Amino acid sequence: MRNLISLADLTPAELDRIVRRAVFFGREGVDRRSLDGKQVGVYFRKSSTRTRTSFWSAATRLGADVITYGPNELQLSTGETVEDTSRVLGQYLDALVVRTNGDVEEIRRLGSSPELAVVNALSLDEHPTQAIADLATLTERFGSLDGLHLLAVGEGNSSGAALALATALTPGLRLTLLCPSGYEVPKDKLDLADELAGGKAAVTQVTSPDDVEGPVDAVYTSRWQTMGVPKADPEWLRDFEGFRIDDTFLDRFGGPDVVFLHDLPAVRGQEVTDAVLDGRRSVAWRQAYHKMTAAMAVLEWCVVSAAG
Repeated sequence: MRNLISLADLTPAELDRIVRRAVFFGREGVDRRSLDGKQVGVYFRKSSTRTRTSFWSAATRLGADVITYGPNELQLSTGETVEDTSRVLGQYLDALVVRTNGDVEEIRRLGSSPELAVVNALSLDEHPTQAIADLATLTERFGSLDGLHLLAVGEGNSSGAALALATALTPGLRLTLLCPSGYEVPKDKLDLADELAGGKAAVTQVTSPDDVEGPVDAVYTSRWQTMGVPKADPEWLRDFEGFRIDDTFLDRFGGPDVVFLHDLPAVRGQEVTDAVLDGRRSVAWRQAYHKMTAAMAVLEWCVVSAAG
């Protein structure tokens, strides 16, 4: 089996293949039940609406049987080692989709069984399947990612880190990360993106809107409180002044065909206005749909393509 734990583990060709398959699923639907007879586990220790449901829906649409696990339903919660759990589940399941919001190394340890494909559905430092859904949305909209400029605004969270790695693996795509000072994408992720891009300046990070070089083709934002976790500083919102996406922001930085993306859930009125999220330039709802098509493409790549 083949794991998808970090985008950094992929080649540009592999990422492109997965994204194009997700676009195909979005346009054409299921062309074959490629997971018939397969068993997929979905293990989430943190809350989820879209990612958990999209993987369940993706697996069943492709013909698999699905079993879900809550945060305390595996013996991991009573002290069994990650490696023992992986070894056992590999005898029952073909794939395990995991969300921990913790260290990615635990997910790598779950992926230690050669019989079990493990998919990272969000760890503390990366959200790889979200970035695949994002690229699928942009590919469907623009036809090609070559020459596109994406502006990601707000906290440098796991979605931002995944976008940086995805950009580094996508020739011709350019990403500007606009994050308040103290809330940036970590330097080690940017260094990794630079390494993946062969030293080419595909990803730039700035801390002031005045430093953004437009126009951009797409503006992306996320909820400022990642996973709904409160920040230590009770006055943290002041650091995000000027980072809310409204029509004025889109007009300032966007080209004539600019689109708006949001990985959802949104805190309306905080990081984005209703007028933008529900407006004609928003593709956030199609982006949410592509979380399912991305899940289908990832599961197929991990389980079926590896076997083939």
